[in-house]
Amino acid sequence: MNFFDAQDQARRTSRRLVFAYIVSTLLIVAGVTLVITFVLSGFSHEGKGLTFGAYVAQDPGVPITIALLTTAFILGASIVKKIDLSSGGGHVARQMGGTLVRTDVSDPLRRRLRNVVEEMAIASGVPVPEIYVLEQESGINAFAAGYTPSDAAVAVTRGALELLDRDELQGVIGHEFSHILNGDMQLNIRLMGILFGLLGLSMIGRLILRGGRHVDDSRGVAVAIALGLGLFVLGSIGFFFGRLIKASVSRQREYLADASAVQFTRQTDGISGALKKIGGYSGGSTIAVADPEEVSHMLFGSGLKYSFVFATHPPLVKRIQALDPSFKEDDFPRVSLRDHQQRSHAAEEQASGFGGDVTAAFAAGGTEVLVDSITKSVGHPENEHVEYAQRLRQSIPASLYDAAHSSEFSYLLTIALILDRSGQVVERQFALVRDQLGADRATLVRRYYGELANTGAEFRLPIMEVAFPALKQRPAEELNYLVSLANRIIEVDGQIDLYEYCFYRILTSNLGQAADPSRRKRGGRAKRDDLRAATIGLLRVLADCGHDDETQQRAAFQSGIDSLGDWAKGSEFSSDRTRTVTVLNRGLDVLLGLNSKGKQTLLRAISATAGHDGKLTITEAELIRAVCATLGVPVPPILVHK
Repeated sequence: MNFFDAQDQARRTSRRLVFAYIVSTLLIVAGVTLVITFVLSGFSHEGKGLTFGAYVAQDPGVPITIALLTTAFILGASIVKKIDLSSGGGHVARQMGGTLVRTDVSDPLRRRLRNVVEEMAIASGVPVPEIYVLEQESGINAFAAGYTPSDAAVAVTRGALELLDRDELQGVIGHEFSHILNGDMQLNIRLMGILFGLLGLSMIGRLILRGGRHVDDSRGVAVAIALGLGLFVLGSIGFFFGRLIKASVSRQREYLADASAVQFTRQTDGISGALKKIGGYSGGSTIAVADPEEVSHMLFGSGLKYSFVFATHPPLVKRIQALDPSFKEDDFPRVSLRDHQQRSHAAEEQASGFGGDVTAAFAAGGTEVLVDSITKSVGHPENEHVEYAQRLRQSIPASLYDAAHSSEFSYLLTIALILDRSGQVVERQFALVRDQLGADRATLVRRYYGELANTGAEFRLPIMEVAFPALKQRPAEELNYLVSLANRIIEVDGQIDLYEYCFYRILTSNLGQAADPSRRKRGGRAKRDDLRAATIGLLRVLADCGHDDETQQRAAFQSGIDSLGDWAKGSEFSSDRTRTVTVLNRGLDVLLGLNSKGKQTLLRAISATAGHDGKLTITEAELIRAVCATLGVPVPPILVHK
């Protein structure tokens, strides 16, 4: 299943969940209305002597009011829970007792975890998520949470950190990144909200039952017992079916995530080794501090000792056998924490990964092969991308790598990343930076700019992705000022360099989503003509900025138009390098309204435009990734010849 199909499936699953939730809510509301109305008809003074039907006929407003109040309560409880989770993945991790892994961490186990997560993010083409460790949890487990990749968080338990080797940890992180890329995180948050709404009724029923013991009046005791028992039973029934829905949805997505982890690492030993250790470890995957039932569908392992019909994960043995058919239940290894010190020492050696040449060959027999290869890779990095990311991370100059992990210097490094690469207006940009930030900070920006100029274009987007966790630690007002300053920098000469603009757009999009995840920018229902105009406009800009010769520009533009089919037939190329940030933003905002099929078609057109001759330079490849990142399409590194 490709990325676009996975996104469509996640949306279809969400729609089915909403439908099932509506049906179950209506049934529960009907039941609650019936119970409360029956209680009132039997115990109220006004209804004394009247049959249930006569009581309802006498005052039909009573059941209607009860139904409306019950509906409002269930929906309100779900909304309150969703709002509570709206602060992003980091908020969920902290609620579960997670401790943030600092970007400048020195502990070898945590540094190894940070390196693995960064490598997987670079390989996937998404911002590096916040990283947490559940220090109080000795079981082997992990989860990813958030609304979008920009506000995602990845958390592992202390048991996973200490008991898994690098390959096994990489397999677990690959599994969690599959959930990030396939849209499972938002689905998980919706499940938590839905179940909380249904659970709320049984909680209210339980409270009424407890309170009824303190009522002196016998009639009041009877009313309390009847109401409490009715609400508790009906709420429990709703919660029961909600858990069944959650379990059925989650089990299939766990198989998909396991398979994706194998695809990322090109070996089954990592993730299967982690699963085998869960089976052979006395602590298993249990979660003790957090509420395992509420979050079980988010976890790598079930988090529960017993789950049976409500299991959100396939049986452990079946998951392992899907990866290693020869495995038998008696083969579980014995696992303990006694070798913690030895693992810490091994982690010290493993933490840095390995270096090497970051350039790899990209074999393409022509434009069509090239376009198909890029499109198929979206959301599905292969092992070669992970290995490339390991080499690239290790090859980032030390000063830039350290700056990306500093909450203070990542701010200045980000400014250096969006400065003019041609050098034509960079001095004017430096003057603006000096006026706004002072001479000392401007000197550091100039130093980072010089070091970036001496590194390849393929480093720029990964460096920005690595810098996001440190950058997000800055106060909101400083980040707002950074966005404003970045806007002024790229518009200093009245002309927009597309490459600079893409980095600006990635910056503003990711910071905005991280600051307010539940209100992330989405495309509205754009008209067909608006989508066509925005698509053609983007292809014109790509062809114009990516090629120097007008003949090549026209040929590149035509390649993109041809890939769109009859929809864009007859479009002509025109050059315009005076486009403003407002114009480009408007066009990309319209394109956010494309459905999965439309985004897939757009990616083919973008790729065809940039690589109309069947070849891609590193700059063209990174330009494709930058444009796609602004549209929420995670393209892994496009491996090309220098």
